[in-house]
Amino acid sequence: MQFLVYIIVYPFLWIISILPFRVLYLFSDCIYVLIYYIIGYRKKTVNENLRLVFPNKTETEIAQIRKKFYHHLCDMFLEMAKTMSISETELKKRFKIINPEEFKRLESLNKSIILIFGHYASWEWSIVIQNYINFKGLAVYKKLANPYFDKLVQAIRSKFNTSLISTKETITYINNLESKSIKSITGFISDQSPKISNDVYWSTFMGIQVPCFTGAERLAKKLDFTTAYLKVTKVKRGFYEAEVITLAENSLEYPDYKLTDMFLQEVEKQIYEVPEYYFWTHKRWKHREKFINK
Repeated sequence: MQFLVYIIVYPFLWIISILPFRVLYLFSDCIYVLIYYIIGYRKKTVNENLRLVFPNKTETEIAQIRKKFYHHLCDMFLEMAKTMSISETELKKRFKIINPEEFKRLESLNKSIILIFGHYASWEWSIVIQNYINFKGLAVYKKLANPYFDKLVQAIRSKFNTSLISTKETITYINNLESKSIKSITGFISDQSPKISNDVYWSTFMGIQVPCFTGAERLAKKLDFTTAYLKVTKVKRGFYEAEVITLAENSLEYPDYKLTDMFLQEVEKQIYEVPEYYFWTHKRWKHREKFINK
């Protein structure tokens, strides 16, 4: 059944990937009408999230953000498919690192780098980063249940020489590189909501207490890596810019969870500035009542 689903869906993804960008975005506009007005994909979750974090905004303002977000969401998923066939030259034109010299400066410290992302703007096209660095590029991801789509995702995200590693094999993989004196830069998307446990770390995100993933920070401190945030902004439709913001050259010097808090604050600033480019379909604040009752 998994293979059947794959062979049915794959041709559609490939056709999308070879569409000219002008046609791609016309198609995205059509998908927007379907997703937003007809299916209403996760609209309840999006409304709840927006009202929760922006209690002072009017319903008209919330509706404006919501509609812009769904337009961006449709664009982003089609852009993910477009990655299957996009050239390196085209991708570098559409996803620019505005301060590549900061990567070079961090590499000169001769320590591996932890690069933290948020679900903001575009994270899929960040695979082009390998063209700006000398260190081995790694991206941590959660394996898909369908092994055929999982293999496809690995092929897409590694097409510019970035290696994908699953969450379970991260420490072993990086330790092996370090034992061979191979320096790396490892990307983590760290603003999801983890499972609740007794030792989970809670922090404030958009004014609300939330549980946090701390794996990126713990790894940086355990192995004495530098820590940076990749601030991705959407310039216009189909074009993004990314800025490398160094959080810590010596991660060991920071108290526990400080780097996690710094990361969340950077994501917050972007959301407050342009909220429609955050991934509002995630149930990021679903555990807030558990903090009150713990």
